[in-house]
Amino acid sequence: MRVLGIETSCDETAVAIVEAPAGGDPMGRILANVVYSQLVEHRRFGGVVPEIAARAHLEHLDGLVGQALAEAGLGLGDLDAIAATGGPGLIGGVLVGVMTAKALAFAHDKPFLAINHLEGHALTVRLTEDVAFPYLLLLVSGGHCQLLTVQGPGDFTRLGTTIDDAVGECFDKTAKLLGLGFPGGPAVEAAALGGDPQRFALPRPMWRKPGCDFSFSGLKTAVRQTVEKMDRGDSRAVADLCASFQRTVGDVLADRCANALAVAPLPTLVVAGGVAANVYLRGRLEALAASHGARLVAPPVRLCTDNGAMIAWAGLERLRLGLVDGLDFRPRPRWPLDPALDPAAVNRV
Repeated sequence: MRVLGIETSCDETAVAIVEAPAGGDPMGRILANVVYSQLVEHRRFGGVVPEIAARAHLEHLDGLVGQALAEAGLGLGDLDAIAATGGPGLIGGVLVGVMTAKALAFAHDKPFLAINHLEGHALTVRLTEDVAFPYLLLLVSGGHCQLLTVQGPGDFTRLGTTIDDAVGECFDKTAKLLGLGFPGGPAVEAAALGGDPQRFALPRPMWRKPGCDFSFSGLKTAVRQTVEKMDRGDSRAVADLCASFQRTVGDVLADRCANALAVAPLPTLVVAGGVAANVYLRGRLEALAASHGARLVAPPVRLCTDNGAMIAWAGLERLRLGLVDGLDFRPRPRWPLDPALDPAAVNRV
């Protein structure tokens, strides 16, 4: 079973082909995974510009589909389905990917699968690791910060979410305040190496409070106020502040995950999304999971940020269950993972 996946929800134009090997192997295999990064187009603006992103997707997507097929040594007729991110995301980019996928599916008489971008992140770990349902998921990215239980494709229960800003956005803002460039996550992590994580005392919003919700707006404000007071002649200040910020985020994530493991004492904690690429945070969560008798599993770093393989794999998981979509599917700028929180939830069989 082979599925082609298209990801265009933000600033990565990505296409991949994955397959589920015969013989009952629970994991998959990536046959091709190509990405066009739009960092050059957006870096001078200090963030993603939706109109520029959509135009770049339109310009590069067809070529990436051809490249992926060539790398896999396949034709469109060799595929079992076409999947694309149907939301949430920047709607202009989502439209480009969905319309391309619909056209390919119609022209070659293949099933079309509209994939929730967050479900792509949520299920990626099963592409590379033998992880059984159910498991606890910490989804951390530039636009999302949630804790959920994952019972299967389309079957999620949200335990907590951010009440204001996402942790990835907090990383980006910190990097911008310190002049470290865009994207902020890798820049802050690199600057934190060798820094003193105890030098700056930063607030830990929601820390040691009941529940599984997050808050990061107060932390962002504290970082801004600290930067304004910093001695620009202090050569260690940037590294120390980045290390202190990273430690604080680790404290908050570990605390919230501890509460979630108490509510849902599952044997596996999965961390996914772009922020999951942070090695320091992975270490903090691994220690937390072990203290609760659980194991931490994370996708390979290359699959933490947006990519086509995660969309293709989520499509394959849904295809196995017969969960396909009609060509009348409408792209969605907002799309909760938990069906109980989605007023537009329908039976997508």
